[in-house]
Amino acid sequence: MKQHPAITKGNVAVITGGASGIGLASAKRFAGFGLKVVLADLAGAALERAAAEVAAISSKAEVLAVATDVSVLTDVQRLKQLAFQKFGAVHVLMNNAGIGNGGGPTEKYERWQKVLGVNLWGVINGVQCFADAIAAQGVPGLVINTGSKQGITCPPGDTAYNVSKAGVKVLTEALAHELRNRPGCKTTAHLLIPGHAWTGITGRPVDAPESAKPAGAWTADQVVDFLLERLAEGSFYILCPDNDVSHALDARRIQWAADDIIQNRPALSRWHPDYKDKFAAYVKDVTR
Repeated sequence: MKQHPAITKGNVAVITGGASGIGLASAKRFAGFGLKVVLADLAGAALERAAAEVAAISSKAEVLAVATDVSVLTDVQRLKQLAFQKFGAVHVLMNNAGIGNGGGPTEKYERWQKVLGVNLWGVINGVQCFADAIAAQGVPGLVINTGSKQGITCPPGDTAYNVSKAGVKVLTEALAHELRNRPGCKTTAHLLIPGHAWTGITGRPVDAPESAKPAGAWTADQVVDFLLERLAEGSFYILCPDNDVSHALDARRIQWAADDIIQNRPALSRWHPDYKDKFAAYVKDVTR
C-alpha cells in the first residue's frame, strides 16, 4: 500500500497520547512499517505497557517512552530533546493526546482549564516545539493533529471540548498553509477528525474485550487504516465515518452548521425547536 513519504522504514515518529486508543494503534502500525517510535503520555503503567507492546513489534532499541504532560511546555521541550538525542531526527509528529468531560459555558472552570490545556495547548506546544525542526531537515515530514467533529459542528454539551477542538482545526489549517508556502518544504500538516471511535476518551475501559465495543463505533485500528489511506492520497481533512454515520451524513451536518452563519439562523439551529424538523428533513435521505 502506498504511504505518505514520511512513513518510511528507519524514520522516527513521535506520538502524544501514545499509551492507548488511536495513539497506541498508530504507534503499532508505524512500528510495523519499520519506523522508530517515541511514545509520550502521562507516567504510569499504561505508558510502560504500551512501550512493551510496540517494542514487541520492532525492538526495545527502536522504542522510547517519555512521560509527558503535553499541557506543560517544558515537558514537550524535554520530549523533543530526548527524541532527537535518542534517534537523531523526527519525521512524524502526531499530536493526539486528548481528554473530555469539560463543561458548558458557565460551569466547571477548572475542567475548562484542564481540557484546553491538554487538547489545545498540548497541540500548540507540539507544533511550536517540533514543526520547524521537522521541516528544517529537508526530507519528507508529517504533522498529524487530532481534532474532532465536535470542533466543527459544536453540539451543545461539552463546550470546553468543542472549543479546544475548534482551536486545533484552526491551528492545523494555518500550519498547513504556512508549510506549503515555505520554499522547498517537504513537511505537510493534516487534521485527523475521528468519528465515533471506541477509545478511552469515549468510554472504553482499559483492557475491555473487543466484544464490548458499541456496534456503531469504529475501533482505533479502523481509524488508523482510514488515516493512512487519506494521508497517502494527500488529504488534509481526514474526516472519518463510523458504523452509524456515513461521510454523506457528516457532510450534511457540517454544511448545515456553516449555513447557520450564511443564512443568519439562530446559533446551533440544528438543536433549536423551530428548526428541528427542517434539519431532520435536510438529512432524511442520507441518514446512512
